[in-house]
Amino acid sequence: MTGESPELVHRRTGVDVVLGIVVVVAGLFLLGNTFFATAISVLLLGWTVLVAGVVEIISAFWRIRSGGFFSAALGGAILTVLGVFILRNPLVGAVALTLLAGSLFLASGLTRIFASAQFTQGRWLLIASGVVSVLLGLWVLFNIGTATLTLLGTLLGVQTLLEGLTLLAVGRLRKPKSKPES
Repeated sequence: MTGESPELVHRRTGVDVVLGIVVVVAGLFLLGNTFFATAISVLLLGWTVLVAGVVEIISAFWRIRSGGFFSAALGGAILTVLGVFILRNPLVGAVALTLLAGSLFLASGLTRIFASAQFTQGRWLLIASGVVSVLLGLWVLFNIGTATLTLLGTLLGVQTLLEGLTLLAVGRLRKPKSKPES
């Protein structure tokens, strides 16, 4: 055995088509109800962070003798407090996540614009995508009230829709079917 993993190929089955249609419908539903999608995404993130914090605190006790207990316990406590904070104040959590998203759009756009000076091929594409990201980041940051209620839901809806369309178009990665030996 050489230890190499078998090559994976894209194959679409009937299950992929059905699942793709369900995911596309879910994406369209989320895009039609961006406030609902924002609320669901904030609550899901809150619960995920809370559970991760509790698991981190519990796992810290297995590190007491091997070192790293205090850093793991502190990280778990911070995650737990953050999760409780998001769950108790979902609107404040949505505002914080929207500010983070706007800041990331702005920072990634500026990075693309400045990085375009180092490339000759595709320079204008980097500049164009950087300008779009900067403008989107500025719009989010200067319209935080409007963006808070819709941005996270819109991003979730678009991502879900694209996942469904990708599933419909190319299927999932699978191991290639082996040919029967004669």
